Amino acid sequence: MPNTIFLKDWFPVIDAEYLSSFVREGGASVKFAVAPEELKAHLYTQVEARCRELNYLFVQLDASARETRAHMPQDIFFSLARQVDWRLLARRLILRLAKNAGLRVDSVDPSETGNIYGAIAQANGLELQSVYGDLRPHLETSISKNSSMAKDFRVAMTQLCVCENTPAQQEYTGRPLLDWLTGNNTRVSSVRPFLIYTGINRNTARYFIESGLYWIRHAGYAGTVILFDNSRVTLARNPKDGLRYYTRSMAMEHYELLREFIDGADRLAGTLVVVVSNSD
Repeated sequence: MPNTIFLKDWFPVIDAEYLSSFVREGGASVKFAVAPEELKAHLYTQVEARCRELNYLFVQLDASARETRAHMPQDIFFSLARQVDWRLLARRLILRLAKNAGLRVDSVDPSETGNIYGAIAQANGLELQSVYGDLRPHLETSISKNSSMAKDFRVAMTQLCVCENTPAQQEYTGRPLLDWLTGNNTRVSSVRPFLIYTGINRNTARYFIESGLYWIRHAGYAGTVILFDNSRVTLARNPKDGLRYYTRSMAMEHYELLREFIDGADRLAGTLVVVVSNSD
């Protein structure tokens, strides 16, 4: 007899054993949930609400979405990246480094899009360039030299932090980086001026996923919770309803991708991946 529990009993276990403890402490796990279609919305709402309470970044992936090929790791990364506020993460990291350096930052709102170095300088009665110059070595240590992230990813994160020093009268200079991270422009030539030389593709995406999940936690979140609805992959026949359909070979690639996530869970810092399938 399979070792299963009812969905109503499943979430309290996930909360107690993973969200409130193991994952919050930096662990990672991949879990599976089988849910009827009519209960999925309630499940997602329940998980998302708990994530907000515990300071997790909540991400939803759907194998039926046109922009997400569930068997392609680069699409997984791009779908995740489109739900991340990369500028907010950069500003949160900058504020943490400033606080560690002894600067007052309690009055600085990381959600504001102005020059955050200028806001820190104003809060401390200092010159902007003095604050930026003092924090730049900390950026190098915390990001550029942090081997927990892939080289080009940490270059991108360093550059995003640098771009937060864009003068108020100028247009934000980090847009090419954001477009590259989210897959809106996959050409490496667009980010080469930032000294990035690797594309995000099938061969490299896994390293970017691992780096991105590490960065989310490094920037101040407790971790990341990913709800991945792969119900569409499990369809044996094409319903021809205009949504994405997965052939047998595509489905096998998807399952192989899930296996890689499971085998490499120790590299997914502070992450809970829940794969949700239909019960029928």
